Amino acid sequence: MKRIVFVLLIIASAVVALADTVLLKNFEELMEALKNGEQVRVVAHYAECQLISNNEIEENVPNAIGGMNIEVFEYFAPMSIGNPKGFVVFSHTSLINYGGYVYNYAKFKVTDDNKVKITAQYASATDFEIEMDENFFSEMNNGKNEGAMYFYKTK
Repeated sequence: MKRIVFVLLIIASAVVALADTVLLKNFEELMEALKNGEQVRVVAHYAECQLISNNEIEENVPNAIGGMNIEVFEYFAPMSIGNPKGFVVFSHTSLINYGGYVYNYAKFKVTDDNKVKITAQYASATDFEIEMDENFFSEMNNGKNEGAMYFYKTK
């Protein structure tokens, strides 16, 4: 019996590992996938974004890529809270060691015109003081544009 369970776990892992992904090309496709409960992942190519730090546009954007699954999100229809555009927001926090332990917080806001804003912050693990606070701006990549935000769903 243990062998059968082990073999089934191996097969299930292989199926998940071989699952195809589909690029979500716009806000409507993103929202459809989220509303349907599909697994969605975002990958951000930070070097291709506009970076604003301390209210100034930065010329040197780090050559970094980050990604995360969208596990919890909130959608706000246009004018539902005084917002002219519909949008979806989601975030994630992880404890990392970056010259000392910090909380790495990333919040994404995607508007219905396919624009994306990422707020990235490092907060001290001891007193939660903000050590880094940056905003990255781009748009959803649709396979043809220069957008630095790639959204995928598992097929």
